Parts: sequence; structure tokens; C-alpha cells
Amino acid sequence: MKTIGLLGGMSWESTELYYRWINAETRRLLGGLHSAPIAMVSVDFQPIEELQHRGDWSAAGAILAHKALQVEAAGADFLLICTNTMHNVADRVQAAISIPLLHIADATAGRIKQAEMDTIGLLGTKFTMEQDFYKGRLEQKGINVLVPSKEDRDIVHRVIYEELCLGNVRDSSRRAYLRIIDRLHAAGAQGVIEGCTEIVMLVQQEHTRVPLFDTTAIHAQQAVTEALK
Repeated sequence: MKTIGLLGGMSWESTELYYRWINAETRRLLGGLHSAPIAMVSVDFQPIEELQHRGDWSAAGAILAHKALQVEAAGADFLLICTNTMHNVADRVQAAISIPLLHIADATAGRIKQAEMDTIGLLGTKFTMEQDFYKGRLEQKGINVLVPSKEDRDIVHRVIYEELCLGNVRDSSRRAYLRIIDRLHAAGAQGVIEGCTEIVMLVQQEHTRVPLFDTTAIHAQQAVTEALK
């Protein structure tokens, strides 16, 4: 089995899910006491979050590129950036390393295509919902992407940074997210991408009839599939 490289800590709450789900999927497929070979570097999220909100993606990309080299040096055969938003600097990270980067949007697009959907709603940070690095990659694969209204984008973004990244899960926020999901569905979305790795902490498939695409689980499962090739 190949060694899976994880670049985590953005936030550590969702990185914990990556670690758990990668190992659970490995045990499910291989049985016994099998677990996944993993090389992980977990960053301090505070300075990266500050760079995000200042719009200094160059500096944030330099940090992640440096940390990705450490993951490669630890023996990883390929790399996952354990966050949707920081795929804004995926090209910078890939250019710094010689191992492949498994892009979260590509893994998610593959699952959407398997579900035979072509119009999808997207929840995430404002950066993910509003900038082209994520939506554009999906659209290049023939997927039409719908995002919430500005007011709803503000709600989704605030809950991520002020609650979920701090490990706080509130029923009131779940209700707000479910209203937003229903609005996207009414606007024509056949399903909704949980395009921030923390959103699954708040909303799971059991909470709605609208099909959800949990990017954390999808990315983790794709990592195991790649490691077993």
C-alpha cells in the first residue's frame, strides 16, 4: 500500500476526520488490523486564516508549499491538502513537490458524475463559493455550479470560521444551512457539495433529502483507492 501524504490543520477538526476515515476505509477493504500508511504535517491555522482574509494567497501558498515538501520528505507517495479553500494554491503546492497532488475538486467531480448529475449547489467559505479555483474546475468537467445568495454566503462563511473551525456545532446553524440547501435545490441543484471539510460536522445526509457530497469523505476514500493501486 502506498503512503498517503496529508497536509492538515486547516482546521484540525476536519483533519481528524480525514485520519479516521482513511483508516476506517482501509480496514473495511483489507480487514484485520490493517491501517493506512500516512505521512502527515499539520500546520498552525491561525496565520493562514489571517492571510486568507487579507487576500495574501501568495504568502499562504508559500507556507503550504514548504510544508508539502516536508510531507514528501517523510515518504509520502502522493499528497492531499485536507481543506477545500486552500486548493486555491494547489498549483503552487504541486509545483513545489515531485509527488502527485490528489485534488479535492477532481475527486468530488468524479462522484457527481457517477451520480449522473450536471447541476450542483456549492457550500463553503466565501473564497470557495465566490472565486474560480474550485467552481471553474468543476465547470471544466461539465458541471453547472450554483451558489447561495450573498446573504446566505455570509451565513455559511461565518458559521465555518466562527463555529465549526472552533469545534462548535449548533442546532440553529444546522437549521440555517438546511434552509440554504433547500433554496439551492429549489433553484435547480440536483445535489449540494459540502465544499468545506468542516461542514459535515454540522450537516449529514440524514438531515436532508437533498443529495449531499461530503468532500472530506470523498477525498479520504479516493486517497485509499489511490494507495491501493
